[in-house]
Amino acid sequence: MTTLAGSARTTRSGHRRQEVANGIKDYILTHQLKPGDPLPTETELCDAVGASRSSVREAVKTLSALDIVEVRHGHGTYVGRMSLAALVESLAFRGLLSSEDDHLVLGQVVEIRQTIEQGLAPRVVAGLDADQLIRLRALATGMAEAAARGEEYLELDREFHLLLMEPLGNDLIQQLTGAFWEVQSIVTPTLGQDHRSALSLTASLHMAIVDAAEARDIEALQEAVAAHYAPIRELIQSVRKP
Repeated sequence: MTTLAGSARTTRSGHRRQEVANGIKDYILTHQLKPGDPLPTETELCDAVGASRSSVREAVKTLSALDIVEVRHGHGTYVGRMSLAALVESLAFRGLLSSEDDHLVLGQVVEIRQTIEQGLAPRVVAGLDADQLIRLRALATGMAEAAARGEEYLELDREFHLLLMEPLGNDLIQQLTGAFWEVQSIVTPTLGQDHRSALSLTASLHMAIVDAAEARDIEALQEAVAAHYAPIRELIQSVRKP
């Protein structure tokens, strides 16, 4: 049984870990370190943030889970990539938890993906260059060919949506696009439907996006994006419990 004293110690430990983690983040900001830059040795970091070795190690574990720092065993600790891995894991888990009732998280993720791609359609149309259009068409063609063989093409799908956002030159939008794509790919199988039968349809919907983008037709692109997400929206609605 957990005692009040034990609970208090746990709370203090958690507060201390967060304080030290904040100190390490402040160090990174103050010294203007970038992703991939090395952090000081453990001893130097202890002195810099005024904490014990055990406190620094616990804080580093916390920051590592958030990809703020990266521990390379045998080499040291470095500033992390600041990816959205923690967001993906959290949203995917929430989506898996809700999958038995209303698939709320999956529906929200799909809505966000569609909103981003439709809302940014004018900038996508204006920014896509000839090489990017060729690559988009090649990816859509690859999907169609894989579908004809009855094969999945998840990696092609992911690359397609990342490439669609590439002309914006916005790293955060790229990361969000990849993160929400990953969450959807993890949670969608819980719908219990065999989506392999829809491979050809999905490939053709991606090709329609390419056609609209190539024609520099903003409205057509927005409609193609809506059509792309319509099947998953309908599937979520069909399996949603009343």
